[in-house]
Amino acid sequence: MARRLGATAALLAGSVLLSRFLGNAREILLAHQIGAGAEMDAYNAAFQIPDLLNYFLAGGALSVAFLPSYARLVAKGETIAAHRFFGTVLGTLGAIALLATILLWIFAEPLVEFQFPGFSTTTRALTVQMTRIVLPAQVFFITGGIVNATLMAVGRFRAQALSPLIYNACIIVGGLVLAPSLGAEGFSWGALVGAFLGPFVLPVIDLYRGARLKIGLRFAPTDRALLAYLWLAAPLMLGQTLLTVDEWYGRWFGAMLGAGRVAELGYARKLMLVPVAVVGQAVATAALPTLTRLWAERRDAELHELVLNTLRAATGLAILLGGAVVVLAPDLVVVFFRHGAFSADAAISVGRILSILALAIPFWVLQQIVTRAFYAREDTWRPMILGTLIAVLSVPLYLALGRRFGVTGLAWAGVIGMATNALASLILARVVHGGPSLAALFGTFARALLIGAVASLCAYASLWAIGSRNGTMPAGSDLSPAMLWLHALGRSALAGTLFLGSSYALVRVLGDVAMRSALDRLVRRLIPRRGRVAPKDAL
Repeated sequence: MARRLGATAALLAGSVLLSRFLGNAREILLAHQIGAGAEMDAYNAAFQIPDLLNYFLAGGALSVAFLPSYARLVAKGETIAAHRFFGTVLGTLGAIALLATILLWIFAEPLVEFQFPGFSTTTRALTVQMTRIVLPAQVFFITGGIVNATLMAVGRFRAQALSPLIYNACIIVGGLVLAPSLGAEGFSWGALVGAFLGPFVLPVIDLYRGARLKIGLRFAPTDRALLAYLWLAAPLMLGQTLLTVDEWYGRWFGAMLGAGRVAELGYARKLMLVPVAVVGQAVATAALPTLTRLWAERRDAELHELVLNTLRAATGLAILLGGAVVVLAPDLVVVFFRHGAFSADAAISVGRILSILALAIPFWVLQQIVTRAFYAREDTWRPMILGTLIAVLSVPLYLALGRRFGVTGLAWAGVIGMATNALASLILARVVHGGPSLAALFGTFARALLIGAVASLCAYASLWAIGSRNGTMPAGSDLSPAMLWLHALGRSALAGTLFLGSSYALVRVLGDVAMRSALDRLVRRLIPRRGRVAPKDAL
């Protein structure tokens, strides 16, 4: 079971890595063609209403609440009831999503004006136009998500792995083909087409041809199984945790700070989320079906052990990745975005924001995994009540730091809020469910922090030896854009290599059993050898 989890996590991690690569290519194209001004603010803001629709109609609850309920029916041998439950959830939520999309499309203009009063008239009009383009995509995300959850329940993860690749590829095509004439709208049309082909069409095809399951749609809002599902999913629909609202806060409060601030936060946030997705999202998604099965079979001891081992390995790695991003932040921004319409001032600002947001990477990973330990037990209310409370109490923090320090203050508010949420969720899991072991977990954290700090100093020393004016540009600021890009790329390669090498050596010397074991598994997967068999505890 642990080996299967490891294989699934590796598949999804590879998918997420490729998806983030395409996502960064998309952001590079956006930065080149649109820059970081008012039009980019409008593009980012255009996704706010669709994101709200997806969230409130169980976008976050699809695999979390649906999967345990469906898997429990299958485990009991009630296959017909499981298929009926699937058809009811898909048909009912699909109809509600369609109706809500129509209503939001009609009232998009006043909703945008309410959320973004700081935008100019022109920016608001463009936001409304692009909002109406991307709104229908949520119908495909919601219905396709239910289909994907069903596929994962029967052990099929291929569609889950490929869907985001198709989605991002379509946005890039839309930008290349349509953006020269339509501007940011071209990317919006690409997002709509990508949502249809990737998250919707691909899972449906896999359901019919691969899993050989038929879709029997039912609109039955009073069905008992559906109502039980909605009760389980209700906190995920209505609760507001910083995993979601941190981005909303960045848009809402960033819009009050002037043109370009929303865009700068968006660029930095997307780079920060790359390691979060590769480690946290992939591991959490792969772990949920296994954790659900262990809970359904009442194998509590194995569940606790798996959660602890997964947290130690993933969060320890996330601490090291966070340290690397802190060091490399200014140069990463130059490498990915500093060209075309993306100015030098914007690059410096985004680099500062990214170096702050990188400190939250371990807490993002921790939060994504520890909440799965709750969801696998069909315990959705307690973590969401806790998360919602922290999100609400964080509003004054965002306002105060945003007013005092501007866009970097909003970044610090996100770091403080996410750290509070993740640690509180961890303590709640220990108190309510008896695991994981905090002593073992914090021991791994302490070692990873020490290793990350030493590796960061080594990387910083290499950058200091090269010399730099402001962390983003070399001493010769009159260099051509191409030479500046090559300079940043070389700095990133040198510092990144030193960070990686020193981290590897330090883990061997200072790391605990969990860290060394995780490192060995990572090396085995990257450099496979014939005749070697993975140990039983491999994730």
